[in-house]
Amino acid sequence: MTDRTILLVEDNPDDEALTLRAFKKSDIRNEVVVMRDGAEALAYLFPGNGDAVPCPGLVLLDLNLPKVGGLEVLRQMRANERTQLIPVVVLTSSKLEEDILDSYRNGANAYVRKPVKFSEFAEAVRTLGVFWLLLNEPVPDRGPESD
Repeated sequence: MTDRTILLVEDNPDDEALTLRAFKKSDIRNEVVVMRDGAEALAYLFPGNGDAVPCPGLVLLDLNLPKVGGLEVLRQMRANERTQLIPVVVLTSSKLEEDILDSYRNGANAYVRKPVKFSEFAEAVRTLGVFWLLLNEPVPDRGPESD
């Protein structure tokens, strides 16, 4: 069960504010749920109380997170049938080739470096939103047995 919510996993308050501002400026009105560390993101994606919480339609994932790193969040998402097909865009400031390779090896759908200038950042966020939420055809729900 998925919806069109965007899960933003970002520990930097400035980057969080820029991302939310860029969505607003781009007229992307999907609900954005913000988790500020990897442990929070995993708790949101895998609630332990048995509730059937809808999966987000898109995850924007920073790599350098406190408690649980972004790559581990990605690994756990891809290892779970419920979350393995959710589009995950790594949105990070890292330019390390190793981070890029590890992200793709662990199932990232895209790797985007955060631009420094807000105008470029806003355009990157707008493009991501348009592609993943409007143009991309999401994985069809397969009913309750897929939860």
